[in-house]
Amino acid sequence: MSGVAHHPAFDNSYARLPERFFARVQPMQSPQPHLIRVNAALAEELGLDIAWLSSSEGLEWLSGRVVVQGSDPIAQAYAGHQFGNFVPQLGDGRAILLGEVVDRNGRRRDIQLKGSGRTPYSRGGDGRAAIGPVIREYIVSEAMAALGIPTTRSLAAVTTGDEVFRERALPGAILTRVAASHVRIGTFQYFAARGDVEGVRLLADHVIARHYPDAAGASQPYRALLDRVIAAQAELIARWLLVGFIHGVMNTDNMSIAGETIDYGPCAFMDSYDPATVFSSIDRGGRYSYGNQPNIGLWNLTRLAETLLPLIDEDEEAAIIEAQAALGAFGPRFETAYSEGLRRKLGLFAVEEDDRDLIGDVLASMHENLVDFTLFFRRLSAAQTAGQGDEPLRGLFVDPTQCDAWLARWRARLAREQPSSEERRVAMNAVNPAFIPRNHRVETAIRAAEQGDLGPFDSLMAILAQPFDDQPGQEAYADPPLPEERVLQTFCGT
Repeated sequence: MSGVAHHPAFDNSYARLPERFFARVQPMQSPQPHLIRVNAALAEELGLDIAWLSSSEGLEWLSGRVVVQGSDPIAQAYAGHQFGNFVPQLGDGRAILLGEVVDRNGRRRDIQLKGSGRTPYSRGGDGRAAIGPVIREYIVSEAMAALGIPTTRSLAAVTTGDEVFRERALPGAILTRVAASHVRIGTFQYFAARGDVEGVRLLADHVIARHYPDAAGASQPYRALLDRVIAAQAELIARWLLVGFIHGVMNTDNMSIAGETIDYGPCAFMDSYDPATVFSSIDRGGRYSYGNQPNIGLWNLTRLAETLLPLIDEDEEAAIIEAQAALGAFGPRFETAYSEGLRRKLGLFAVEEDDRDLIGDVLASMHENLVDFTLFFRRLSAAQTAGQGDEPLRGLFVDPTQCDAWLARWRARLAREQPSSEERRVAMNAVNPAFIPRNHRVETAIRAAEQGDLGPFDSLMAILAQPFDDQPGQEAYADPPLPEERVLQTFCGT
């Protein structure tokens, strides 16, 4: 195949930074690797040969047994606030960056092995991953990509042939992760905490060159960098909320400077709408609940701004004023993205003054009535006029009369716009998914994979690849969990 590389053609810009930015390290040797899955579409995007990736030679690379020519494996250094508590040194404790490739669209992409053994940043951990977290990240990251949400991607997953001991012995596995980069807010904090202003500057220049080149020409490049990261995160978090996604562990070391969703640990999609929903087993105070994600996003960005102050202006007071102005744009940017997204979900093409009340009232009613978030919005396009589309919606409410009252208001609002019912139906179904990675389905796929059965994983991946299509015959995958199927907690993979 013309233009397809058998193995990645690496060009490793991060590894050319000073050595205090990372540690050079080799992946562990997997004793008996076995391929779980290769992402053919992503391989094509990266210009990689799917036949080679699926071969025994490709498996050697994906499992860390062979480091191909041009690769320069490193573990990146970073710090971070974890549940509000600052840890000055974290770093890649179970991940190794193999290098960077330039994809078919000219974008530079990191290729990283996650679960590939100890690094100098492992802090006593084994640096390995069990199959469960690998399966979860593969499913959810690829589902997010299919939903159109900026995210890291999963190129491949393999089992290693050995066991990982957590609460019990589990099959070991490695995820090959692809990202715009793995620079985090915590990466900036690592250097700032050491008083290494030159390190912060080198990192900022690297990020500008790689992600925000237009900032280089601004009168204040580092203020411009902050502006762009704030805008990217505001829009990203709005998109999370619009599909009911809960990251679960929004520590500063889990927030990408590139504006991608990264580090799918105790993540989940909400079933019944409730802003207080938390799934992480260690988030007992609700710090990272669904509805608090915008607040935490701003908190994290404030920590980033603190690291950039010496670069923004030599006068600290002047720098603080600039940073505060930049941070002040987060709220309006988020609200605009979130409100516009909700209007699209409701099939509203124009903006009216009372839309805020219409939207707020339906969300309040959904919360009170334990309404499934995804099903409500997906079914709404079929209820533009009174009739048979009502019952599937009414059935989601504990008190169906609340549904009736709101539908009457919504239909009156639709009547003031020009689009036809079919145009609106198509537009609504293009933003309201029929299928999300329901937590109970993900857990079923994980439990089966732990026993060597990849059937549920493969079936779920096929469904989630087309989340906005109705897919007749697969309706069960859209159903919320039965009471006995509910997953109330998810866990980190360490």
